[in-house]
Amino acid sequence: MDLDLAPQHATFRTAVRELAQGVARPHAADVDREHRFPEEAIDAARAAGLLGVLIPREYGGAGLDAIAFAVCIEELAQACASTSVIVDVHTSVGSEPILLFGNEEQKRRWLPELASGELLGAFALTEPASGSDAASLKTTARRNGEGYVLNGTKVFITNIGRAGLYVVFARTGPDEKAAGVSAFLVPGDAPGVRVGQVFKKMGLNGSPTGELVLEDVVVPAANRLGLEGQGFTVAMRALDSGRIGISGQALGIAQAAVDESRSVLAERESAQGDEFMLADMATRLESARLLAYHAAWLCTQGRPFTRQASMAKLHCTDTAMDLALDAVQLAGEEGVVAGSPFERHVRDAKALQIYEGSNQVQRIVIARELLRGSSIPL
Repeated sequence: MDLDLAPQHATFRTAVRELAQGVARPHAADVDREHRFPEEAIDAARAAGLLGVLIPREYGGAGLDAIAFAVCIEELAQACASTSVIVDVHTSVGSEPILLFGNEEQKRRWLPELASGELLGAFALTEPASGSDAASLKTTARRNGEGYVLNGTKVFITNIGRAGLYVVFARTGPDEKAAGVSAFLVPGDAPGVRVGQVFKKMGLNGSPTGELVLEDVVVPAANRLGLEGQGFTVAMRALDSGRIGISGQALGIAQAAVDESRSVLAERESAQGDEFMLADMATRLESARLLAYHAAWLCTQGRPFTRQASMAKLHCTDTAMDLALDAVQLAGEEGVVAGSPFERHVRDAKALQIYEGSNQVQRIVIARELLRGSSIPL
């Protein structure tokens, strides 16, 4: 593994950084304070083709790899965490399941619109009574002639109300666990699809999150993604690569915390203890970045990366939380003032330890893979 970014990745980072710092960052505080969708940043990302990073060129995307995806999300998160999670969910779990499990007709029907950003994608797995235990979901998909009728409620859905396409998981078989789950592509404007409660959160305030309610939603069999009973496999594979994106979000927030701490110390006469704290912050950040990029590299190489993605998600998000708190400590009174970037980073970082599999779940995944005898790739 070459630890230096390839020239194309370095050039891509520069382009995304210019967009993020020039468009997303100036609005980040307002987006957070007003709980508003970051229209300016998403429009710019759409125009730059960032919403199709992982989608092949033949379907209208940029045809880039998981390393470019991690770079993209990291740079966006450094400027505005809300913008990064919107793009991340759309790009990974909102679009990639079609690329990985869709048939050719589904790919040609949906991927060009997702790549262009004409449609935002969303991932509807979590339910009120099944958070970490996703296999116990209750939403049903009943066979009805040539299609299915979906009923149920999903919660904590990112891009709620903005998404034009939801990847929805529902129970099609009598098995009460994973074997009875199937995946469906459900348009946001389908009859019976409605937005329930939209949540006010402690952080990531520009990213709409809420309930997706499905009431007798008729979905043609052509919109089933993969085989009946394959839905849990679809979800778990999507979450594997999605965790690379979450790691990128964490790296961006952590980098912003380090950069702002460095600026604070440069403007005042700092104690040696403060400088030591900054040094530790930067060291932890660099170690987290190496772990995340290793997982992305394995994914790009087509090699197994489940354990590495979980390790990256666990370590990067814990690091982001710790570094955001360290930055508040170094900033002193300024750090605890509502609306400061320091306290915003703390609020934004916390969610990363919870969604797309809490860090407790990541430990389960890591231990399971180790006990299966999974070796560490070189």
